[in-house]
Amino acid sequence: MKTVAVIGASGLTSTECIYQALKDGHKVVGLTRNADNVKIPQGSGGADADKPYNDPNLKIISGDVTKLSDVEKVFEDEIDGVIVALGGKTKDVGETMLTDGTKNVIAAMKDKGVKRLSVVTSIGAGDSENQAPFFFKVLMWTAMKKIFTDKNNQEEVTRNSGLEYCIVRPGGLTVDPPTGVVNVIDGEAGSIPRADVAQFCIGAVLDPDFKYIGQAPCISSVGGTSWTKDRSAAARGGENK
Repeated sequence: MKTVAVIGASGLTSTECIYQALKDGHKVVGLTRNADNVKIPQGSGGADADKPYNDPNLKIISGDVTKLSDVEKVFEDEIDGVIVALGGKTKDVGETMLTDGTKNVIAAMKDKGVKRLSVVTSIGAGDSENQAPFFFKVLMWTAMKKIFTDKNNQEEVTRNSGLEYCIVRPGGLTVDPPTGVVNVIDGEAGSIPRADVAQFCIGAVLDPDFKYIGQAPCISSVGGTSWTKDRSAAARGGENK
C-alpha cells in the first residue's frame, strides 16, 4: 500500500484518480476547495457513480492550492507520489492559479522529500500545439488564451522543479468507462476517457520504472505507442509497505 496525494480532488479527472487508486489498494489524500464535490466518478463508478465516498483510506482536506499553508496539510501524511489535476474557469480561479498552485505543491514536496509528480495539463500546451485539432487551436488562440498561458507556465515550473515529473497532456476528455487503452502519440490527438488518463497518472507516480519520467507525453485512445499499466508488486507498494 502506498499513499497518493491528489491536488484538485473534486475535478472529473481527479475523482477518477482517487477511485482507481483506492481500488488498487492505496491510500489517498486529496486537496480541494469543494470537498462536498468529491464523489465516485461516472466513468469507473458504474452504479455507484455520484455517490459520496465511504472509504477509510481516503482523506479529503478542504483548502486552497494557492495557499502554501493549505498545501502543506496534505504532506502531514507520508506521501509517495502526487497527482496535480487542477481546473476551473479563469474568471473563477484567477489567471495564475495553475502555476501558483503547482509551485506550492513542488515546494511542499521538496520540503518532505517526495519525488514523484504527475501534472495534468492538455493537448496543445507547451510544444504540443500542432497536436491539437484545428478547432481546438482556435479556442486556444481566443477564448482559452489565458488558461493556456497559465498551463504553459505550469508546465515550465514543473520541468524546472528537479523532481521526477511527468507532464500528462490528454486529448479530448470524456467521462466514458475505462477502456484500458492509453496510447502515447506524436500526431494529432483524439479523445480519451478520464478514467484512462487516471490510470496513466497513477502509473507515473507509483511505477518505479515508468518510462515517461521527465517527459510530457500526449495521450489518446487511438494511434501512437501503447502504454500498459505496471501491475508488479513494486508498483502496488508490496515491496515497501
